[in-house]
Amino acid sequence: MAIAYNLDMATPSSVGEVAAELKEIAEDAGLFLPSPSSDFLMEEGVNTRRGTWVHVMPVRPESWNPVVTDLGFTPTASVVFRLARDVESCDQQDDMIRMVSPLLERVTGDAVLHRDFETIWLLRRSGDLSLNEREDIWPPRRLALMSQPYRRATFAME
Repeated sequence: MAIAYNLDMATPSSVGEVAAELKEIAEDAGLFLPSPSSDFLMEEGVNTRRGTWVHVMPVRPESWNPVVTDLGFTPTASVVFRLARDVESCDQQDDMIRMVSPLLERVTGDAVLHRDFETIWLLRRSGDLSLNEREDIWPPRRLALMSQPYRRATFAME
């Protein structure tokens, strides 16, 4: 089973705007090759140089969705990062943060980056960004990729 992370966002930006921003960020960082269209990023998804599949999509979560019930916001867009099996996962996770950090600067609203609704990597509510306190999730090299102010706090979803 593939490891996947979701960046669920409650944003006034459209899914197309989120995809366009992510495409530009990934291109500037040299993570996409060849350069896909933002439509393709939404329709088919795109593999990064390291094989991480990235897909931007609209979401209409059910009322029982843990992001809604436990974190208090209703996502409108989601970015899926599904890691490739034959590539070092920590390198792919670093690339994920290389995309997520600038995306959070460009796209407003509440957001949560999580793995299977179990492990919350980061949470932004009302402009307050919190990163999980676990050092294995946020080693110094990954913390250095975060360009906006944050605090350390660990949250969970039931």
